[in-house]
Amino acid sequence: MMSSFKDRIIRAAKLDVNLYEEVEADKTAMCQAMGIVVLSSVAAGIGTITRGGFVGIITGTLGAIVGWYIWAFLTYWIGTRLLPEPQTEADLGQLLRTIGFSSSPGLLRIFGIIPKLGWAISFAASIWMLIAMIIAVRQALDYNSTGRAVGVCAIGWVIQSLILFGITILVR
Repeated sequence: MMSSFKDRIIRAAKLDVNLYEEVEADKTAMCQAMGIVVLSSVAAGIGTITRGGFVGIITGTLGAIVGWYIWAFLTYWIGTRLLPEPQTEADLGQLLRTIGFSSSPGLLRIFGIIPKLGWAISFAASIWMLIAMIIAVRQALDYNSTGRAVGVCAIGWVIQSLILFGITILVR
């Protein structure tokens, strides 16, 4: 059964394993996944508008889309080539969709704008997003081991951070 966009966002934030299986299989969910990445990025930008301004929202949103694709590609490659389990079978689209939905808790980062409390909400949302990402990766790569999904996410994060750092150096 096709779920509404709002329902899917809520289920993703609730860490509903079945939701991640659903969007893994639903090739039409790519626009929804990208929409969540954009909304989460804009929420983070608004949450930090006093520091980043309008330009921060634009660059943050574009950076998040690029980062989403890079992390999904790295996760796909690491998870299917370096650390697959015997039953692992996935394509890049499955990782893009599930990882996109794992950004759902990031919508709370809009509350980063609240003085003296916003940083805590943003930090909690980031941890929540990481947990959702691990679940998304475990489901998309058909892993039995959550530890393996943690490893794939950690390796991908380090490589992505190095790539984004390199891009930042080149742009300046």
